[in-house]
Amino acid sequence: MNITIIGSGYVGLVTGACFSQMGNHVICVDNDIDKINKLNNGESIIYEENLDKKISDSIKSQCINFTSDIEHAVKSSDIIFIAVGTPIKNDGSCNLDNVYKVADDIGRYINQDKIIVVKSTVPVGTTFEIEKKIIDGIKKRNKNLSFSIAHNPEFLKQGKAVNDFMSPDRIVVGLEENHLKSVFKDLYKPFSINHEKLIFMDILSSELTKYAANAMLSTKISFINEMSIIADIYGADINKIRIGVGSDSRIGYNYIYPSIGYGGSCLSKDIDSLINSANQKGYNPEILNAVQNVNLAQRKYFLDKIVRKFKGDLKHRQFAIWGLSYKPGTDDMRDAASVYIVNKLIKLGAIVNVYDPKSIDNAKYIYFKDLNNVIYSRDKYKALENSDALILLTEWPEFRSPDFEIVKSKLKSSIIFDGKNQYDEEKIKNSGFEYYKI
Repeated sequence: MNITIIGSGYVGLVTGACFSQMGNHVICVDNDIDKINKLNNGESIIYEENLDKKISDSIKSQCINFTSDIEHAVKSSDIIFIAVGTPIKNDGSCNLDNVYKVADDIGRYINQDKIIVVKSTVPVGTTFEIEKKIIDGIKKRNKNLSFSIAHNPEFLKQGKAVNDFMSPDRIVVGLEENHLKSVFKDLYKPFSINHEKLIFMDILSSELTKYAANAMLSTKISFINEMSIIADIYGADINKIRIGVGSDSRIGYNYIYPSIGYGGSCLSKDIDSLINSANQKGYNPEILNAVQNVNLAQRKYFLDKIVRKFKGDLKHRQFAIWGLSYKPGTDDMRDAASVYIVNKLIKLGAIVNVYDPKSIDNAKYIYFKDLNNVIYSRDKYKALENSDALILLTEWPEFRSPDFEIVKSKLKSSIIFDGKNQYDEEKIKNSGFEYYKI
């Protein structure tokens, strides 16, 4: 099939790369000329495991190319996927400007019957608004063209996005025309070889399924984190509690790992958007509000541990930060705990020495570019030098079993604040460390 992907961010690139691996001819569109040039030259623009190789292989086989020419891309395709960003506004609503701009462009350039697929995460009802805008664009041209529209949400985990696309748990497709089912069955057949993974439903249900899935994941994270605060108050061990709770087959272990909280481009944004949408309909979603509040409270509770340890005086204290991305396997720092913690420490007068295997440049040139008193290290042990404590914020594999003798020798004080509960508390305390966990 000839496929156009409009939007070359995480979702668009992974979608385009994986479809192109199956023999489809894919055009990825973006209005960022520099990004397009880098992609056509085989240069990496994001870190995502196995993505660079898939793009490189598809470029060599001429199954994928990147362009800013949306007119050519629209006219050259059978199926058009909309995969542009929908950032959150200050009031919690989704900014749909990018999505509607794409709809206008499709209406302006569509030249024959096509299938338009919304993959961007959008509020319930948006897909029909996109359909209306495309129809309006066609009418303005006095053309007699038809098209079909569908909604196909992504369920990709950053850091494992390629694997998730190639071996999905499920593939949800929202549509109103039954004849489209055969098209999607053919399109996704290479990804559903072992068993049927396609789940067809109406468009409104498909849009809400995406939000509901992320809301459920966030709820589990916030639940175990609230339990971790209660456990900390009583002196109970949240890791043992997690095992006791997760061993119940009705609950399971997934997403009940206590931590400094969730981050990234999806969970908080999607919950805020869902809350906003519900409020617009006159309903106040109490659980969703609580989930967000607990996530923010967890970050503050962790920061308060650091402040209390140093009796409220962090001026001229230096802290080593291990981990800046919101999770391992990606360089994405959007809504990462590190952004919150580093900014708060700096405001309290501290100095921070940060290290991350993939996110240092994002930190230096984007997230911390306006901050003073930030030192950027390219080696995890170098970041420890002259630091009063180590703060672990991302559970990268290289942090799991460090040489604690080196850690102790580099730090001014043998103190570790573990925001991911990565270390064995008994062993690390027996090694002479003060250890503060979630």
